[in-house]
Amino acid sequence: QVQLVESGGGLVQAGGSLRLSCAVSGGAFRTYGMAWFRQAPGKEREFVAAISWTGGNTYYADLVKGRFTISRDNAKNTVCLQMNSLKAEDTAVYYCARSNQRVATVLLLRPYDYDYWGQGTQVTVSS
Repeated sequence: QVQLVESGGGLVQAGGSLRLSCAVSGGAFRTYGMAWFRQAPGKEREFVAAISWTGGNTYYADLVKGRFTISRDNAKNTVCLQMNSLKAEDTAVYYCARSNQRVATVLLLRPYDYDYWGQGTQVTVSS
C-alpha cells in the first residue's frame, strides 16, 4: 500500500519561509507525477503545485507562483515544497498526493487526478 507522510509544517510569521517534505513508501514513485494541495477551514481543497514524474515540468497556482517551489528527489522518494514570502492567506492544511496516471505526458492539476494522499501538515502564518 502506498503511503505518503508529510512533514515540515508549523507556525511562521508573515514574510517567513517553510519547507514541506513528503516521503513516499510502499509503491512506485519515480514514474508518477506528484502535487501539493491545501485546504483552509471552510474552503474546498485547492491545487498548489505539481511536478511531472521526471521532475522536468512544474506548474503553480497563480496565488503561489513566484513564492513556492516544488521539487522531487527520485532517489529518496521525496517531494518538497519550498514556501517563501508566506502570507496569512497561505494558512491551511497542506497535502501531498501521487497521481493516478503512470508516466503522464501532461501535468495533472485536479484532486481526482490523484489517488494517494498524505495525512496533511498544518501551516499557520501569523500576520
